[in-house]
Amino acid sequence: MKHTIIDASQLELNEKVVSIKRVTKVVKGGRNFRFTALVVVGDGNGHVGAGLGKAAEIPEAIRKGKEDAAKKLIKVAMDDNASIPHDIQGKFGGASVLLKRAPEGTGVIAGGPARSVLELAGVKNIRTKSLGSNNKQNVVLATLEGLKQIKSPEEVARLRGKSVEDIRA
Repeated sequence: MKHTIIDASQLELNEKVVSIKRVTKVVKGGRNFRFTALVVVGDGNGHVGAGLGKAAEIPEAIRKGKEDAAKKLIKVAMDDNASIPHDIQGKFGGASVLLKRAPEGTGVIAGGPARSVLELAGVKNIRTKSLGSNNKQNVVLATLEGLKQIKSPEEVARLRGKSVEDIRA
């Protein structure tokens, strides 16, 4: 499935830091401390991405993570009530995230890392279940993988050479 590259410079992106980890490297003279920041960015209107930044200081790691996330933006297909068109399971590494569509008024029912991705994508009604690994980075990437696989009814109709009414029937 081909994804179009989205120009982040035209979007008003919000960011959310999902995790900051201190990484230690033991060297001859002692220990080297560096920081890794997992950052999710989105415009709240169907565009979302996640990135990893590594640096000696936390603010620099966050900035790098934000830049990385802006390069990896994806477009999320949503239906009329700001939910997803169909249920899907996203997998990445040992993590698996089940995304289920929900009616108006449900809200975002999701765990921490998956919630960050869905809120910044602009999804308002969804139910999720994180299965497998609880590693924050893998849960975020599994959620993005699931959102990437979602097809709108128009896209399915075009691929099958039918009208949208034929597919919904």
